[in-house]
Amino acid sequence: MLQSKLNAAIGNVQHWKQEQSTLTFYTDIAIVRVRLWQLGAWQVQVTQQHEFNDFTYAIDQPFEDGSFELEQVNELLLLKTKEGTLEINLKPFRVRLLNTSGNPLVEEDPAFGSSWIGQQVFHYRKLQPNEKFIGLGEKTERLNRAGRAYTNWNTDHFGYKDGSDPLYASIPFFMGVHSNGAYGIFYDNSHKSEFNFGASNNRFSFYTAYDGELNYYLFTGENPLAITQKYTALTGRTQMPPRWSLGLQQCRYSYYPEAEVRMVAQNYRSRQIPADVIYLDIHYMDGFKVFTWHPSRFPDPKKLMADLAEQGFKVVTIMDPGIKVEDSYHAYQSGIGEGIFVNYPDGTPWTAMVWPGWCHFPDFTSEKGRAWWAHNLKAVIDAGIAGFWTDMNEPASWGQHTPPLIEFNQDGHKASFNEAHNVYGMQMARATYDGNLKHQPSKRPFVLSRAGYAGIQRYAALWTGDNQATNDHMLLGVRMLSSLGMSGVAFAGMDVGGFEGEVNPPTYARWVSVGTFSPMFRIHTMINNRDTEPWALGETTETIARNYINLRYRLLSYLYSCFYQNATDGTPIQRSLALEYAHEEDIYDVKFENQFFFGPHLMVSPVAAYKEFTKVYFPGEGSDNFYYNLWTDEPYLSGSTEIVESPLHLLPVFAKPGAIIPLHKSIQHTSEDPGVELELHIYHSEDTTNFTWYYDAGEGFGYKSGEYALREIELTAESLSISPKDGSYEVPFKWVKIMFHGFENIKALLVNGKEATLQPEKFTWLAGLPNFDPLGPDLPVPYVDVVTTQFEFLNDAIQLNWQLEE
Repeated sequence: MLQSKLNAAIGNVQHWKQEQSTLTFYTDIAIVRVRLWQLGAWQVQVTQQHEFNDFTYAIDQPFEDGSFELEQVNELLLLKTKEGTLEINLKPFRVRLLNTSGNPLVEEDPAFGSSWIGQQVFHYRKLQPNEKFIGLGEKTERLNRAGRAYTNWNTDHFGYKDGSDPLYASIPFFMGVHSNGAYGIFYDNSHKSEFNFGASNNRFSFYTAYDGELNYYLFTGENPLAITQKYTALTGRTQMPPRWSLGLQQCRYSYYPEAEVRMVAQNYRSRQIPADVIYLDIHYMDGFKVFTWHPSRFPDPKKLMADLAEQGFKVVTIMDPGIKVEDSYHAYQSGIGEGIFVNYPDGTPWTAMVWPGWCHFPDFTSEKGRAWWAHNLKAVIDAGIAGFWTDMNEPASWGQHTPPLIEFNQDGHKASFNEAHNVYGMQMARATYDGNLKHQPSKRPFVLSRAGYAGIQRYAALWTGDNQATNDHMLLGVRMLSSLGMSGVAFAGMDVGGFEGEVNPPTYARWVSVGTFSPMFRIHTMINNRDTEPWALGETTETIARNYINLRYRLLSYLYSCFYQNATDGTPIQRSLALEYAHEEDIYDVKFENQFFFGPHLMVSPVAAYKEFTKVYFPGEGSDNFYYNLWTDEPYLSGSTEIVESPLHLLPVFAKPGAIIPLHKSIQHTSEDPGVELELHIYHSEDTTNFTWYYDAGEGFGYKSGEYALREIELTAESLSISPKDGSYEVPFKWVKIMFHGFENIKALLVNGKEATLQPEKFTWLAGLPNFDPLGPDLPVPYVDVVTTQFEFLNDAIQLNWQLEE
């Protein structure tokens, strides 16, 4: 080992060498490797060992050389690409990333750079004027994290608050934004780490890991969205989920016995409220033991699953990692026999208390442990279970203080608990995902995880844990989902209605409307709380909830297309305004930081249930285009701030300029026929906009061999183009109906060169709301006047042209 000392700085470069796109530097006390990945990420790896540790669970691809030009000017090395320059100072070793104009995007603090205090490694970065920091995944507080500090250490944090830290998942990736542009940094070190974005000082921001290497990746891009796309190219992207997982998911702690499960399903169907998923929490198990069924509560699970399937329901069961120490328990016996549990250094299994009692824990960082888990899933899958909810996988135990001396296999790279802790939940999700594929190779896995690390999106969706049933938590959850999206985890949701505490009807109604526009839509509450199914909080609340859930199902074609884009290039489904408008100051204002885009063309402005008016910022400074109120078509100029009505039944939602929004009829579950007509709502803009419409079977992997339908849609002020169908999948839609919004006085409409007719129509996005209380106020649902045209949804190219009257 190279010599180290207290407060040791990296020092000067004594000599260096280059091999293709990799440069290796030997400093006074460390070795540094700098290399350019083909996808456009600079990796800087610093060690005090004699060789680098390249083992990681985060990266999803092997290294491929990128291309750059190297120029040396005295003690400076300039590594130039078309996107900027990495500047390396040799004495002392320092790194700066410059934009194409030669201005710094991110630079190490000139005095400190990289250094150590004992085993703890530090990376100090100079603060830029008015620098903003976004990302870090599952974190509370503000959109802009400047002036704050955060810890990455997966933690079971029941009933957390705004400002609570750490939480369940650790994603050490953030982006910086300032006047010179934007950059991203991903620190791939699974040990406990801290991010300080100028808390308690005004000189630098810094990262520290309590052990391990300093190993980070630098990203550039025209905006944070482009940087997120590069980050997901490195760490992996969410595969196309089963379409049923995008429908409403109903959960509580707990539904039992099976009669209650049947009652919930029947209520959804009889009340005509769409839903696809019912969850079973720990009470379905015999003594809370995983891979078991409670003999009296669920005497015939296979028949129950079959009956629910006939009603269009999938069932997802909770899976905790603790295996009860009990000689008669088959999972315990086989786990001991195969040696798959986490051990102390003397070879005896670690034992801790969780729901079943004293438990051992599978080592999911070993191939053998993951294979054992995957094998044991068969009994549950054979009963008809469609998906799995991996919980308590931080790992959590009573007492919350795991002995740090326990050891993990880490796929042949023996690791301490401190190194394996943050990846444990991710590897449990991986084992569960693999088990799904092993036993159901023709079905897409659905796994929902509480804990995770960078790259978790390859295996599971995340939800934001045990939140509280308050307006503030609803808005906090919105920010967390936006942060997860920009940190690579596009498939994410929060417990709609809140987990801890009793939700009141107005908060619940508003939360359902907000949840309608989230990537994953799950209603959940805890034991001993009032029921939180839509019908449980009064008739008005039920009707508002039904309206928005129906809208969710009408939007499934739009949402599914957004998931295709995410699987293709990593673009989040729920998108913070900062991804595309990072340099507009208003988006960081506390009044507007909760706003987000749902896919590319809808903007949502979440607001507390008790507010009947709210301020909304419409990004796009300098543009003459308009956003349109989704419910009324009222226009709002880009770059403006307006006060907008927000009655409980009308969440402020807006179509972006040039929006293209496909709809189909409302259905009760995703297995139901969506009808033969696809509505295409288009909104006026002076600019050209695009949307990739994607459809496939919604299940299985035929889409990977061409069984899909893809149409590129382009909209201008006077034309609409739909590309020829790509792929072999035959969609159910035989007709397409165009609805024009914001187009004044269209005349001379042509469809594929032939004159077509326009029909006036009154349209509403939401059904009417009955006045249940004769003495109470009416809740009017607005209609908009549109003009429409309808034609056959041909597989060939479709071209619409029109003129607007002066």
